[in-house]
Amino acid sequence: MRLLVTASLLLALAGCAQLQKAPAVASDEAHLSGRISVSIAGDMHNRGTGGAASFELYGSPAAGRLELTSPLGSLVARASWSPSVVALQTPDGERRFDDLDALTREMLGEPVPVSALFDWLKARPWPAAPHQATDKGFEQLGWRIEPRLPVLVAKRLAAPVVTLRAKLEGSDEGTP
Repeated sequence: MRLLVTASLLLALAGCAQLQKAPAVASDEAHLSGRISVSIAGDMHNRGTGGAASFELYGSPAAGRLELTSPLGSLVARASWSPSVVALQTPDGERRFDDLDALTREMLGEPVPVSALFDWLKARPWPAAPHQATDKGFEQLGWRIEPRLPVLVAKRLAAPVVTLRAKLEGSDEGTP
């Protein structure tokens, strides 16, 4: 995921520069955390890319926050969204986007359905889109989802193939 690669590179280039931790969240706010890795398959013209980070996912598809932390514990990127704004903060500053698809398309070259991740990480299809059951999970939005709790593997079926792996460490709602 270019977002993860970009965040890692920003950390390396910025040295000690990092974002400040966000204020504490409301106790009733949904919270999922763990490790995430994303890889994008290459082809004969482009090398594949990828990266990994710890993540904290707060809120809901309508309004929330995704924070990425380096292996050394520095907060290197924060995406936040609400009905009125979608923003990405890095040590270099803040950028705004029209929607979450635009944010992930900018970072990856392709959109990643962040709204669906809230449900996918809980081993269930996102209710806002149709899905089809498979022998190991389900397919939705052009992605094959294989939940093996507490691990999720999501692979986009269209080229370039994007593979997202997440391992949950716990959540306010309990490990799914």
